[in-house]
Amino acid sequence: MAEPGYAANSVVNQIPQSIVFEEKKTYTILKRGIDIFGALFGLICLSWLFLIITILIKLEDPKGPVFFKQIRVGKNGKEFYMYKFRSMVTDAEEILKDLLKYNEIEGAMFKIKNDPRITKIGKVLRKTSMDELPQLINVLKGNMSLVGPRPPLPREVAQYTNYDKQRLLVTPGCTGLWQVTGRNSVSFKKMVELDLIYIKNRSLIYDIRIILKTIVIILKPNNAY
Repeated sequence: MAEPGYAANSVVNQIPQSIVFEEKKTYTILKRGIDIFGALFGLICLSWLFLIITILIKLEDPKGPVFFKQIRVGKNGKEFYMYKFRSMVTDAEEILKDLLKYNEIEGAMFKIKNDPRITKIGKVLRKTSMDELPQLINVLKGNMSLVGPRPPLPREVAQYTNYDKQRLLVTPGCTGLWQVTGRNSVSFKKMVELDLIYIKNRSLIYDIRIILKTIVIILKPNNAY
């Protein structure tokens, strides 16, 4: 399957001037260095955890894949494959169309509690956010950062207003202000607002604070599902 490219309709040209955005070159260079170091450090130190999760996923579903990849939309509307540990049944995407009517979040995002597609080990992985660990590979590839807005699905971006599309001004992240503020209890509208607050105020200190808070949340899971 070919790597996804740019979305058919350019997102960047439609972004309004609701926020004053400037590319902070020094910050961007330093941030990329931290991303590479952090991703390598995480992959090496957590290799034992990757092995354990792989075994548990295979024990529950020997025929299913360990990893799940999905097309997401990144900076400037560029699409890429995002990697995760598989936490759902293998035909989750086919089942989704029958569940959309049960969506519990308003706006261009889908979330429901007790999602029937989630496997037993998947519930644990999601509760602890360990299903997100393979995204360290995305960080190394450069299509994600350690900190930034969560990368949306193409079908979600298709519902975005011009205001919402401002989320795509920066590289998406494994964690961000939304995740450490309330995650699934936060509405789509509030998530966008939090992402724009981050974009306006992004700095290395801000990123480090979010990373540290993320570690606390992983050690003490909140309302993730």
